Parts: sequence; structure tokens; C-alpha cells
Amino acid sequence: MNRRKFIRNVSAFSTISMMKPDILFAANRNSAVGIGVVGCGSRAKGILQSMADSSNIEIVALADIFKDQLEGWSSFADELNKRKGYAPVSSKNRYVGSEAYLRLLENKQVDAVVIASPGYSHPRMADDAVAAGKHLYCEKPVAVDADGCKQVLRTARNIRGRVSAFDGFQIRYATPYLEMATRIKKGDIGEVVTVQLYYFSSGAAIKPHEGMSYDEMRIRNHYHFHEISGGCYLDQAIHMIDLCNWILDAKPLYAIGDGGTKGGVDFGNAWTNYQVIYKYPDDINVSVHSSKFANVFGGVCARFIGTKGVAEAHYSGGVFITGENEWDSGILRSAAELTPESIAQGASSSSLDDADKNKGKAFIDSITSGVYLNQLESGCHSTLSAILGREAASRQEKVTWDELIYTPQHIDPKLDLMQFDAK
Repeated sequence: MNRRKFIRNVSAFSTISMMKPDILFAANRNSAVGIGVVGCGSRAKGILQSMADSSNIEIVALADIFKDQLEGWSSFADELNKRKGYAPVSSKNRYVGSEAYLRLLENKQVDAVVIASPGYSHPRMADDAVAAGKHLYCEKPVAVDADGCKQVLRTARNIRGRVSAFDGFQIRYATPYLEMATRIKKGDIGEVVTVQLYYFSSGAAIKPHEGMSYDEMRIRNHYHFHEISGGCYLDQAIHMIDLCNWILDAKPLYAIGDGGTKGGVDFGNAWTNYQVIYKYPDDINVSVHSSKFANVFGGVCARFIGTKGVAEAHYSGGVFITGENEWDSGILRSAAELTPESIAQGASSSSLDDADKNKGKAFIDSITSGVYLNQLESGCHSTLSAILGREAASRQEKVTWDELIYTPQHIDPKLDLMQFDAK
């Protein structure tokens, strides 16, 4: 694409002489970081709301392939800016169509890009954002296949300290999980023997698609299509896998698994459930059970079982350690324990209350301080770990890490995006 070449040619010169952050921000401590949003959906709202609550940002540009999606998101962006004391997003900075994100990357008002589009698009968009000299916050998964992950790993290596690049894994920034991880790593549960992970989610609604092309129908309903989103294992179980990789400080050696489409609707091709067993270094066995169907949310949990105790963390249901070194985060184990009085005193049954806020603040702080952080490699390893399990389940055979890395597969979504450009 000519616009992609333009971005790369210009950035080859501009990034050499990029202004230092102390010049950009320190001269005016109240200066906002200009944010461009690519993919105007519900997840982007969550990211930006948390980021605005904890940092000084201004949404300066929006990009989406669909006009109605962008228009529906604009009022949120304008209201968020208003609360921060900034003007609405200029009409000239609202981009639609197949080249929308590239036009956004050309905008000099944009300091940082939040990519919250479907997973298939992340490798190319992330690479283009870095090439354009923009700081990057890319939602998970970083890719839907191993080939895409290898592309993002190349992008990570090419950053060379020029920008901050964050992934969309927030659990590492949740205070209760951070404390639990610290205690496990210092030996409070002894030697980790086995780990149990599960993420049981309700199904995604089917958005109306009458009269749409096949491509538009798939993009708007991306959770239902393996080649667009990567499936529920890459959308949700991946969070537990990232937590496991972080705490064990390791990547899986191999995986075996199974799953299928039982319980799903007659729409799309994404599986409804996965059961995967991983082998990690030091003879640690990890089981992952993931599902996404029907209307019942079954809970999210990680249990690390060691020789001296068990560390257990629920999205809702407490974060604690039982055994020789008892510990409790203070997160209530049942919502029934909540009272108006306890809520007023800060009690909560959610362990993720500060996760998005802390991560958003860390991202913006890294930009304004000039202490740039690059999380793309760890994000790729967690995504590859999830892909390893998904492939083992779909093939119903043992798949090793080396096999996945050295014979990467590419999933072609076969999309004609130019059909969405205004004629």
C-alpha cells in the first residue's frame, strides 16, 4: 500500500531526530498525551476510560473500518475529552475505511495509538505504528497465528528504545495478583507442582448481519470466527495463560488437548470449549479449561498448588493462600458479603478493580517520563502459549513449542477490506 510506504519512508528520517520526552512534556507538566484509537468498540472504551481516570490524555483521532462504528464511538470520545477539559475530536481526525488507521498514523497530533481492532489485524497495525514512531498499546491477542506472533517479535526487536509498546494483558497490574505472584516467587507455597486454570464465559451475542457481505458479517461478529479473533481460547483463556507464564517465569514445552463446538449456536466456526494440558519446565503440569457459550458466566480462576500450600485467585471470589504461609488479599470471597457499609469502606469482591487503571497509568507514565517500556515479547510468548494449546486441541495431538516456532502457520482471513471504502 502506498500509504504504508509513505509512513515508513517518512519515519526513517523523523525517528532519528524524535524530540526527547522532556522537551515534549516537561516544559508543560499539564500537557496531555495525544491518543489515537484504532478499532472503536467496547474494549477500547474500557481502556480509554481507565487511562483517562489515571492520566492526562486527550483523544485526538479515531479510526475504524465502519462509519457507523466510529460515529457511535465519537460521542464517548468527545465526552471523555470534555471531562478532561479538551475539545471534541476534530471531524478531520475521524478516519473511516481500509486505510483509516494509516491516515491516523500520519497525524502529528497522535503521540500514542491504542489498537483495539479484531486480533487478525494486530501484527500489521502494530508494526506500522512503531514504524510511524508512535507509542503503542495493542490489545491481546497480539496475533491469531504463530506467523503473526513472529512478525510482532520482529517489531519488538526493531523498537530499540524509541517508543513504549504495551500489550493488553492487565492482570499483572492488579494489586492482589501482584502480591500473590510475589509470595509464590519467594516460596510461600513451596515448590510449584501443578497448576489449574479455567475461564468459563458466557457466549457472545450475534450482531445483526442481514444484507451484509460475508466479510462484514465476520468482522462485526469476530468472536464467532476463528480466523478473525483466534477463538475463545485466544480471547479469554489467554489471560490465565499469561498469568501462569508470568508467575512460573517460563514458557510451555508442549501441549495436548481436545475441545469442540458443542453447546454453540449454528453461526460461525469458533469452538465453544477447550481442555488443554501443558508441560512446563521443572516437570510442572498445567491444565487449562476454557469455554464460551450460552448465557451463564461460570467464573475465572487460577490455582497454583505447591508443596507448602495453594495460591488461589478468582476474578470474583478472593485471592488468597492456604497452607503453611496463610495470606488473604482482602478481596471478598462472595458478593453476598458486600454491604453498603463495607462498600463505603472500599470492600470489593472483584480482584481486578485497579488492573486497567494501573496499566493505563504505567503506559502513559512511560511516555511522559521517557522511560520507555517494551512488553511485546512477553505478550507474544503468552499468545504463542495459547496458540500452542489451541493447535494441540484442534489437531488432537501433542504439539511442541519448537514445532510451533520453527514451522509457524498462517491463518488467512481472506478479507477484501477495500469494499468498505466510500465510493
